[in-house]
Amino acid sequence: MQHDIHRLPISTSVEGATAFDRVLVGYLKYRADAGQRLGDALAADGEFSLAHCLKGYFAMLSYKQGNVAIAQNAAQNARQFGAKATPREQAHAAALDAWIGGDLDRTLGIWEQILADHPHDVLAFRLAHFNNFWLGRPGEMRASVERVKPKWGRDLPGYGTILSCHCFSLEECGDYADAEVSGRAAIEIDPGDVWGTHAVAHIMEMQGRHAEGIAWLDELERNWDGAANLVHHLWWHRALFHLERREIDAVLDLYDRRFRNLGSELTLAQPDLYIDVQNAASMLFRLELLGIGVGDRWIEIADKAETRVGDCLSAFTLPHWMMALAATGRDEAAHRMLDAMRAFGTGEGTVASIVRDVASPVCEAVLAHRKGQYSRALDLMRPVLGEIYRLGGSHAQQDVLFQLFVDAAVKADCADDVRLVVKRAGRDLSNGVGYAAAARFAH
Repeated sequence: MQHDIHRLPISTSVEGATAFDRVLVGYLKYRADAGQRLGDALAADGEFSLAHCLKGYFAMLSYKQGNVAIAQNAAQNARQFGAKATPREQAHAAALDAWIGGDLDRTLGIWEQILADHPHDVLAFRLAHFNNFWLGRPGEMRASVERVKPKWGRDLPGYGTILSCHCFSLEECGDYADAEVSGRAAIEIDPGDVWGTHAVAHIMEMQGRHAEGIAWLDELERNWDGAANLVHHLWWHRALFHLERREIDAVLDLYDRRFRNLGSELTLAQPDLYIDVQNAASMLFRLELLGIGVGDRWIEIADKAETRVGDCLSAFTLPHWMMALAATGRDEAAHRMLDAMRAFGTGEGTVASIVRDVASPVCEAVLAHRKGQYSRALDLMRPVLGEIYRLGGSHAQQDVLFQLFVDAAVKADCADDVRLVVKRAGRDLSNGVGYAAAARFAH
């Protein structure tokens, strides 16, 4: 029996264990070659159940319906070779099965049980952290990391990941001071920790530290070579800082050359990755709310949106797809998308109820807003403002939906709805370029 870098037994060969450690490090550090590393691990030991399970996890992490078949095949292989697997590895296979079946609550429960028994299982930890985030559960993110963090120390590989996740979970819970301590500690361990870099950038965004945020990202960017698409999100954060400073030329330059560079290797490899779509659509939407023309940039996103109609695995991405369809006047595709969401919402699974209860009315509101039906947009969003968090995403990401609501309220001459956002979102209308018109309107 071999052991991984966290001293946990794994049912593979010496070569398989070495290769698996490289995959795990690649996953934790957001390396663009993590998939290639996984291929190497499976080549080293084609009967390694946990490696097959990780292939299924990677497929599900794309939040793309078209990749579920890959996950299903991987899960079948994990079960086929599961007889010699450890109980922990078998639990991972069960978690993958539940995820494929749409029961993310059960999946999370299995990961947390694994962590209760094996607090150094950083794979279970990181997957739980990530999925709690995309289910809008920052409290669960924080509880998870605070259960395992006392069992970790700097002597263990991956400790920086624990600190990065601690930082981000605290930030999303509003504890900015303690969050920044953990985030900066993670960067001291590894300046190339893009999740830790990202977490501290979120703190600076929420505190209005725009110049400091630009400097933070500028200083660390030299460490991002070889990183995966999360670097696009870091450049999106930099663009947000510039947007708040009304440096529009810098925003558009970052859009075209960095986080939505259609010719880059990362974008070509995954042209419709959910986080990239969110980055692009939300930035274009913010710019247009400020009266900035965005040219034909919506078109390629709308083209991709049409191919993803009916794919509802990422609830938070759905309003962003709708922004693109609405911006390009594709009403037929937009209504097909709404019909598909309603159908998905009648099914079973953790995400189905989120799509039914929150994503569907928000997407209808996006379409109504684009058509100038501002009162209708307000009527659709008002009942679910307090539920927006269920879509997942960060406070900074969700903010575009609150800006949509406020813009509709201003244009529909509904001061009470502006004040409603203040109450529901704790939004200080005196700060933030996206709320300047609302601040004037409220007074």
